[in-house]
Amino acid sequence: MALILNIDTATETAGVCLAADGKPIGLAESQDQRNHSSWLHPAIARLLAESGHRPGDLQAVAVTAGPGSYTGLRVGMAAAKGLCYALGIPMIAENTLDVMAAAAREQLPDADLLCPMIDARRMEVFAAVYAKDGPPLLPATALIIDANSFSEFLSVRPMSFFGSGSDKCKQLISGPHAFFPNPECGVRYLGKLSFLRYLQHGFTGVVYSEPVYTKEFYTHTKK
Repeated sequence: MALILNIDTATETAGVCLAADGKPIGLAESQDQRNHSSWLHPAIARLLAESGHRPGDLQAVAVTAGPGSYTGLRVGMAAAKGLCYALGIPMIAENTLDVMAAAAREQLPDADLLCPMIDARRMEVFAAVYAKDGPPLLPATALIIDANSFSEFLSVRPMSFFGSGSDKCKQLISGPHAFFPNPECGVRYLGKLSFLRYLQHGFTGVVYSEPVYTKEFYTHTKK
């Protein structure tokens, strides 16, 4: 049995999922984005205790590497790296938008094109475009949304927009091919992807792994 701890702090909802062979056996979530860092490690400890497992039982740790919240990505990555280094187990890093697309494929089996979106403030989003199967048609990128966004896809095929960035797009993106469903994209879907990655030995280096910010990181400095 492959026991994998899955960590997702990339978006507004933080989640941890303990999965055995890709099937959740314990899950915890927090909606308080400002406290992801203080919530995460106690949540992991409770999850392991409630499931009757110890950290030493883990075969791997998986984490959403980005895109997403800059602070959230660093919180999740640091936790995953620390656990993997201390326990001597491999780390798995998944693209946040890939996880969202996997969730939508399961819940929206009749959808043609899928466009997961993460709010990146103002009218900017992190987004990618996926068909039912195969690699992304548009890789993860940061976009400023306007009325012509995704017109090359929407002119010929139905497209489903979802995720935290899709709400503000409803005002600008319209037409008979634009749909805005609301699939659940929680950390349990990271557990399914990470198990497949584990079977393929698709591990990432613990020491040199970094968050996938997708756009340049910046901070505001007080004068």
